[in-house]
Amino acid sequence: MTAFSSWGTGRRAAAALGAVSLGLVTLSACEKPTPLATVTAGKDTVTAEAACYDDGKVLGDLAASDKKAQAEFAKCLTTAPKKTLTVHPGEKLRLGVEPDVAEDGWIALSNSSPITNVSKQTYQVVDSAEQLFVNQQTRSLADSTVVSVVATKGGKYTGVWNIKLERAES
Repeated sequence: MTAFSSWGTGRRAAAALGAVSLGLVTLSACEKPTPLATVTAGKDTVTAEAACYDDGKVLGDLAASDKKAQAEFAKCLTTAPKKTLTVHPGEKLRLGVEPDVAEDGWIALSNSSPITNVSKQTYQVVDSAEQLFVNQQTRSLADSTVVSVVATKGGKYTGVWNIKLERAES
C-alpha cells in the first residue's frame, strides 16, 4: 500500500512542478502593458491605449525640421482613435495619464493645436469642451474632433494617445 501512495505523491509533485514551470513561462512571455490615457466628460469616461509608444523611449522631436520625423509624428497624431466619448454642451473635459507618463510631462492637443500646457500632473482640465469643436478657420461647429495626449521628454515625444470626441446635440 505504501508503494502506491508514494507513487501518487510523486505524480502530484511532478504535476505541481510542471504547473509552476508553465506559469513562469507564460508570465515571461507577457509584454509590459502600455500606459493608458483617460478622458472624462460629465459621468462618461473612456480609456485609450497608445497609438504610438515604445516603453517610454523617445520616438521623435516635437520641433523637428526633418520631414521624415515630422511625418512620423503626424502619423501618430492621425492614427484613427479606437475610443469615442460623447461631450454635452457646457461639460468640462478631464484628461488623465498614468504617473509614469506624467513624470516627464505631457500635453493635450486638438487638431494638432495645444489645448493644455505641458504638465507633470496626472490630470488636466479643459473648462469648456465645446471650444474644441470650433473650426478656427470657418468658426463653424464640427460634429467631432480628436484629442491627442502627447507624452513629452525634454522637447521630444515618447507616446501619443488619440480619443475621438463627438458633440452631443444641444
